Amino acid sequence: MNWTLLCRLVVLFFVFSFLGWVMEVTLKYIQYHRFINRGFLIGPYCPIYGAGVVMVTVLVGGLVGIRGGTPGEIFLAGFFICGALEYFISWYMEKVFHARWWDYSRKPMNLNGRIWIGNLMLFGLASVVIVLWIDPLFFRMIEKWSPFWLHVAAIAIAALLVTDYVISHLLMDIVRREIDAQEGDSTEEISRCIHQLLRDRNLFLRRIHQAYPELQARPRAVMERLDKARKEFRDANRRVKELLGEMARQRKAGGPVEELTAHLETAAATLKERRARLRELERRFLRKEDE
Repeated sequence: MNWTLLCRLVVLFFVFSFLGWVMEVTLKYIQYHRFINRGFLIGPYCPIYGAGVVMVTVLVGGLVGIRGGTPGEIFLAGFFICGALEYFISWYMEKVFHARWWDYSRKPMNLNGRIWIGNLMLFGLASVVIVLWIDPLFFRMIEKWSPFWLHVAAIAIAALLVTDYVISHLLMDIVRREIDAQEGDSTEEISRCIHQLLRDRNLFLRRIHQAYPELQARPRAVMERLDKARKEFRDANRRVKELLGEMARQRKAGGPVEELTAHLETAAATLKERRARLRELERRFLRKEDE
């Protein structure tokens, strides 16, 4: 891939990041009847859309020595690439900033609430339209740019996005610290506190509250409690299975099983108690679809 093509892809990335932001803002305006600056970054762009378009264009757009894809191949590329990208971004932001920023748990055919079939179908259809019709127009237009201005535009875009990412990451880190400082008794209670805190802070933090009205806070301490409860449940379940296996072998060999029976009763009681504890924590801190 040469430098000129790379610069063109940077511009393509920026254009569709902006168009993705416009779409998000429009949909939220229809839903909430007010302007909401969507996205992780401060500026008017959502890089997840630009990244998806660039990845699909490079893979099936016939740009880098790979033959252009058929409509079906383009659809599948958009379906899986954009779906994987959205899933990864959701997982990454939850792990780094300790919150679920969007949730499709109530949508049909969703995967862990991070992606759902409706969006994936739209990603696939949009990819077909972009690769077959919009990309050719874009590249014909940008070929008319002089190399100097193309390079200047690409460098300026890269500098803008890197600067915005650094600032936005610092702001989100403030949100993460606020989340981890919460000691509420449920996800709903903690999330309400976080939204109230963000509403009362500066303009940039209020924007995060407005951009993600469905934010579900997941403090580190809460997730550590859940991880510990899950491990204890798995350990108890494994112990019961081991004892059942040992009893089966003892019976087959004609040996005594009274002592093993007593151990199994104790292990089964422990498993029941740990299952109840885990379900209670999941009820309080996770939505049902996340369990």
